[in-house]
Order: sequence, then structure tokens, then C-alpha cells
Amino acid sequence: MNYVTRHFTSLLQVDAALWNSLLDQQVDATPFLRHEYLVALLQSESACATTGWQTHCITLWEGEQLLAACVVYLKAHSYGEYVFDWAWAEAYAQNGLKYYPKALVAVPFTPVPGTRLLARDEAARLALLKALLQWCEARKLSSLHLLFCSDADVAACADAKMMRRHTVQFHWQNNAYRDFDDFLVSLSQEKRKKIKQERRKVADAGVNFRWALGTDISAADWDFFYRCYERTYLEHGNAPYLSRDFFHRIAASLPAHWLMFIAQRDGQPIASSLIAVTAHPANTAGQPAVNVAYGRYWGALERVDCLHFEACYYQPLQWCIANGYQRFEGGAQGEHKMARALLPVKTTSAHWLAHPAFADAVERFLQREGEGIDNYMVHLEQRNPFKQASVCLDTD
Repeated sequence: MNYVTRHFTSLLQVDAALWNSLLDQQVDATPFLRHEYLVALLQSESACATTGWQTHCITLWEGEQLLAACVVYLKAHSYGEYVFDWAWAEAYAQNGLKYYPKALVAVPFTPVPGTRLLARDEAARLALLKALLQWCEARKLSSLHLLFCSDADVAACADAKMMRRHTVQFHWQNNAYRDFDDFLVSLSQEKRKKIKQERRKVADAGVNFRWALGTDISAADWDFFYRCYERTYLEHGNAPYLSRDFFHRIAASLPAHWLMFIAQRDGQPIASSLIAVTAHPANTAGQPAVNVAYGRYWGALERVDCLHFEACYYQPLQWCIANGYQRFEGGAQGEHKMARALLPVKTTSAHWLAHPAFADAVERFLQREGEGIDNYMVHLEQRNPFKQASVCLDTD
């Protein structure tokens, strides 16, 4: 097919309904690639040219029908990505070469696997990737990186001979548990005892929780959450990536996708966690509904032993069980999540480097790194928290 390629310098130039309709056709759609979410990042100046995220869109058309699309960022740094290439940039600099700007296809500050190349079918997806590579070559960019890709994206990248890189995340699966106690029964005695002890510490400290979903989250709740979120970043010596205005925008434009837990003691809120959730029965590709919750942000104004585990894992898992959600994704890194029954899964990114010698060197590095990831997964399998390791790890 002879696609018409159109390049836009802002996502605001792409019709939101067309973009979201195409997203809804993807098997691995997430709330983080919705037009409203990406625009909120831009308009709140959380991810914009002045913060090193210059937005572009590559699209393929047949008449007025949008067949494929992706958002690509020209990056002046490697912050906020969670797939680390600082050593690559340093190697370029040591050899007198410019690594930045580079091209990045990802959701800023969001290490959640999902579709990156929106497409009506696989032919359109591959054509979009080729148009993206041609765009990078025409701009003489050092490299292109697609992070936390879907299986369909990975297949297209393999066809385009891009290099693949793996990292490890930790996800929880709901095995049709009747309630939280039924979930605990599936764990080894050691892990079950540990979770009960941690929950008891929070309860004995006089802390209880309430949750709110969608439009039930009040403006006061959002303000309190942001105080906690900002405080936690500042305590670690960094300003938060995301502004209060960003959260104001997503609360207004994507209310159904947010679940908030607020910890209270003596009637006063002391901590909060924010979870993203899917909010659709099924995608238009005809796939069965898979309801997913994504652990995203948290913060506290007071220190309570094990409060982080309760707010970020146990409360969300209990909610997922009660509401029939099949998966909870705990985000990047953190082996401690295995003790809370989040199991390791491989995630994949894809990379293209324009410089042949550096591409060869990186490919050799990725081969060694990949062998290390495989060994790491084997090591993690030996620490399976379930009885008799009855739940298999995802090593695909």
C-alpha cells in the first residue's frame, strides 16, 4: 500500500479522536499513550522542549484515515527513561561524537510496557517504523530508541534489524483469588507470615486506608497526594518530574483511569499512593478484556514502618482482587517486590545507532547483557514466593 506520511511538530496537531481510536485497536494499549495523557505532559511543561523532550509525531494515512502513528521525542539527555544509556553517550563524547539529540519513542517518566507504534495492522506498523528510521537518518540523529515495547512492536523492530535489549520488571497475576486471605494461602509459609507481620505493623500504628476512584477523587485529595509525592522526591534530593498542573490535567481529562489510596491516622491523612487502571471492557481488535492496574506514584508526610508496602502493594492488590483485575504491574526494578508476590517478567526495548562501529560495539554489549539477564531470571526463579513454585515465571 502507498501510505501518505505526515510529520507533525506537536501532538496537538493530531486529532485526539483519531489517535485514541487507533490506540483502542491495539492489543497492548495502556492509558499512558492516550492523547490526553501525552498532551497533559506537554501542556504542563513536564515533558516539553524546555525540559529536553521535543515532541514530534510521525503518522501514516490513507485519505483521511489514520493508519499508523507514534510520538517521538528529540531528547537532549537521558533522564526519565528507565532504560539506561548514559554509558553509550559517554563513549560517544570520549570519541568526539555527539550522542544528543537522540530520538526516543516512549512515554516520559513511565516505565510501563505497551504499544509504542500504533497501527491498524502489522504492515502499517512496519511501514511506520521504516518512516521513523528514515526521519532519523534525514535529521542525522545518532540513534533511535523504542522503550518498553509491545510484542507487536518487538516483531516489527526485529524485521527492521534493530537491536533488542531486555530489562526486568515485577508483575502480580490474579489467579482468581476469592479475597486477600485466599491469595495469602497460595504463598509459602515464610512469605505469608512476612506479609501478615507487615500489615499488622501498619494497623498497630493506628493507620487505616480509604480509596477513591475516578471522579470520586476530590480536588482536596489530589492536592494532598501531590504534597506527599513532592515531599518524597525532595527528601531524595530531586525535584519531581511531574508538576501539580500535570495531575490537574489528567484528573480532568482522564478521570476514569485513576485510583487513589489515602492513609489516615487519628483522622488525618498522612500518605497517599496513585494507581492507574484500565477503564475499558475490551479493545476494538476483539481481544478479551484484561483489566490491569499500574503502580505509579506515592508519598508520605509521616514515617510509619511498612507503610510503603501497604500503600503501594497490599492495598492495591486487595482492591484488584475485589474488583476482578487480572494484573498489577509494580513498575521498574525492585527485587523486594518478589516477597510481595510480584514475579519477574522481561521487558524489551529496541535500538538503532547510526554509527556502524558503535552499533557493532553496542550489539556485542547487548549480547553479553542479555546473557546476564537470562542468568538473573534463573536466579529469581529459585526465589519464587509461591507454594512449591506453583506459579511460573515469565521468561519469554
